[in-house]
Amino acid sequence: MAHSAAARCAGVSRLLPWQCRPRAHLSTTAFHLSSEKNNRTTSEPLSRRLKDEANTVIIGGGVVGTGLAYCLAKAGQKDVVLLEKTELTAGSTWHAAGLTTYYNPGINMKKVHWESFKVFKEVERETGQDVGFHGPGTIRLASTPERVDEFRYQMQRQGWHDAPQWLLTPEEVHEMHPLLNIDKVLMGLHNPGDGHIDPYSLTQAYAIGARMYGADVYQQTGVTGMSMRRDGSWNVDTQHGTIHAQKVVNAAGFWAHEIGQLCGLELPLVTVQHMYVVTGPIPEVKARKTELPVIRDLEASYYARQERDGLIIGPYERAELMKMQNHWVSDGVPPGFGKELFESDLDRISEYLEAAMDMIPAVRNADITRDVCGPITCTPNHLPLIGPYMAPGLRNYWLAAGVFGGVIHSGGLGKYLTHWIMNGEPPYDLTELDPNRFSESWCNRNFVAARCRESFGFNNIIIWPKDERPAGRPTTRVSGIYQTLLDKGAEMGFHSGWEQPNWFAKEGDTPGYRPSFRRTNWFHPVGRECELVLSRAGVIDLTPFGKFEVSGPDAASLLDYLFVNELPQVGRTRISHMLTTSGGVYAEMTVTRLGQDHFFLVTGSGSELHDLRWIENHVWKGGYDVTIANVTDDMGVLGIAGPRSRDVLAKLTSGDLSEEGFKFLSCQQLSLGGVRVRAVRISYTGELGWELYHAREDTARLYEALMSAGQEFGLGDFGTYAMGSLRLEKGFRGWGAEMTVDNNPLEAGLDSFIKMNKPADFIGKQALQQLQQEGLTRKLVCLTVEVEENGPDAEGNETIWHQGKVVGFTTSGAYGYQAQKSLALAYVPLHLTQPGTVVEVELLGSRRPATVQQGPLVQKP
Repeated sequence: MAHSAAARCAGVSRLLPWQCRPRAHLSTTAFHLSSEKNNRTTSEPLSRRLKDEANTVIIGGGVVGTGLAYCLAKAGQKDVVLLEKTELTAGSTWHAAGLTTYYNPGINMKKVHWESFKVFKEVERETGQDVGFHGPGTIRLASTPERVDEFRYQMQRQGWHDAPQWLLTPEEVHEMHPLLNIDKVLMGLHNPGDGHIDPYSLTQAYAIGARMYGADVYQQTGVTGMSMRRDGSWNVDTQHGTIHAQKVVNAAGFWAHEIGQLCGLELPLVTVQHMYVVTGPIPEVKARKTELPVIRDLEASYYARQERDGLIIGPYERAELMKMQNHWVSDGVPPGFGKELFESDLDRISEYLEAAMDMIPAVRNADITRDVCGPITCTPNHLPLIGPYMAPGLRNYWLAAGVFGGVIHSGGLGKYLTHWIMNGEPPYDLTELDPNRFSESWCNRNFVAARCRESFGFNNIIIWPKDERPAGRPTTRVSGIYQTLLDKGAEMGFHSGWEQPNWFAKEGDTPGYRPSFRRTNWFHPVGRECELVLSRAGVIDLTPFGKFEVSGPDAASLLDYLFVNELPQVGRTRISHMLTTSGGVYAEMTVTRLGQDHFFLVTGSGSELHDLRWIENHVWKGGYDVTIANVTDDMGVLGIAGPRSRDVLAKLTSGDLSEEGFKFLSCQQLSLGGVRVRAVRISYTGELGWELYHAREDTARLYEALMSAGQEFGLGDFGTYAMGSLRLEKGFRGWGAEMTVDNNPLEAGLDSFIKMNKPADFIGKQALQQLQQEGLTRKLVCLTVEVEENGPDAEGNETIWHQGKVVGFTTSGAYGYQAQKSLALAYVPLHLTQPGTVVEVELLGSRRPATVQQGPLVQKP
């Protein structure tokens, strides 16, 4: 390469919100005790009267709670109050290793990390409080070919983001970290500007800044009770009195579950133990003039960062070795637990320390001067719970909990929540953190514990595309044909607690999942299922759909206000979208009108409570007289699609299923094989098809009737992978991919669903009018991508290049079996949207030519 790794690191410092500090500023993080000179908050008992009124009460004085208090107060929110039961940093913050990184495999989380770095710099500058930041960079190590593939996979998803990231040869790795034994290192993944920060000093800076902007921070003030008033505001009880708050935020760390229980909530959180060791001085470290980069040895599952003249080494044990605080899961956190640690167990992490000694031989001669085993909070998928929480009758209750990486998330999540709290909508898409993704209806404590153990143990494993994790499955959310489909070879996917077939392995196929970043054992079976739907007919279990009934005198006016499309006539269905006030696509649903004031709404499995919360919030704010019933768990859904689907149904009903008798996007009540069905003529495959809604207990009977009637027509089963391929060939948009709050419906090509001239006003109308006046800067296009025989295919979030510059990103991708081409949907600048334009899609280290198409590859007459 033209320049050394060190030279390249120096060249990007201007791109980052923070530059590296010189070696002289190194200071201890573990058990940090700051002087009164530098830290202007105290843990003294409450010395002033508790406020009676507040706009927002934040419960928890760790790095997340204080970060939110700072961001809210700085943004101009008046009457922000933070309550801490003991002293700031108590819980998990005070003993954290303080790692900071721009890296995250989650696309949206990259922005959170980027924003956090900016907040760190801002709060230090504004308060004068040194936060102890060091930015020597991070190197992730690959020592297997599969990990090399993962690094290239992560690179293809990074190019359209702000922070620089690049690959290193083993020689470059050694140049940047000379203490490493690189015999087994195949590649490094480098994030310049990464490093670590002092969690104690950062928390103090947040608290100082919050007070500077008008917030009140009360220590030694524990919350003892909570109750919601009729108007949705809250009484928050403490040992020093009661505060009346318009909204509350539970940011209580590993106490968040207990705080939730004060108002009847069972939050999906458990406490796990994380252990690290601190070495004494290491001569090779002491001799250096610059700080060593942080190392993450992913195969051996540990991190190692410099701490003064030694190192901190922290492992993430595999599931069978990690330790959960089991009695806390069932009995709760002991009331007096604050700045305590657990008893260390070095035997539990001995193999990880041995691996660190192999990678960093100088460690073998170092003393372990300190070992730390402290509590951290975990959710079932390792991601935080961020946003307004929904439960029956609950209002104005927010979560900033389960933040496993609290330090690096604190600033970005503080800004994100601040925008949402003050503006009523999120600033960008972070649906993977939605606190309602784990519904109390199926997510019990056993599931949470099993899943958290698995997630912690998988902390450094390779993140494979389409991987499924088995812990805690199945839940209570299985359809009546779950076992039948398993017996027929279904490979199940997990969707909001539900089990749903991804694809079917038949005789001669390799069952299970063969991990790969390329086409693997599911590829040909999925093609077979696509051919089934295209030539005959297939049945798919769609029971995981979110399903709601909205009725009452104000039902029509409510939905007319929420949706950008016109409402359907009785007996008809429309595809409709809810927008944010800024014009982002908040949700896509089908709206079926069952009666003049009675509607049936259907959404995807991953957005059930996400969408319902939005609707109910506007019912509350607007005072609409409606009744909303969530019938998701009451109704089963089977989809049937393909040219012979009409023939199959005709054998089970005397109803008129002809083109005129049962039009596209219409709804009828049918009896199919003795099962009462609400049939909607629609299919996400783009083929002739129906969605058949019925009582959940009737699913098996309906399925058997369909299969029996369809035998002569070659009816079979298909899964979500085939449906995804078919929808891409038709150019159908997907929520969470082409449609998010980051995209407006005009650039997403949803013009036919936008009714700007309908009599009713709707949320987002003014934003769309402004967009129409100003014009768009990008549009969604369909690409055909030239790939190798075994892929990889695009799957979404790949970087798009044109003439050596990053110009956009993909949103979805798959192989189109009918088109016989690799496909992707992508956002590109307007000047690149002309059919025939050639761009490049980055796939596993190669920029593959991709051609903009006139429209969908397959168009139905």
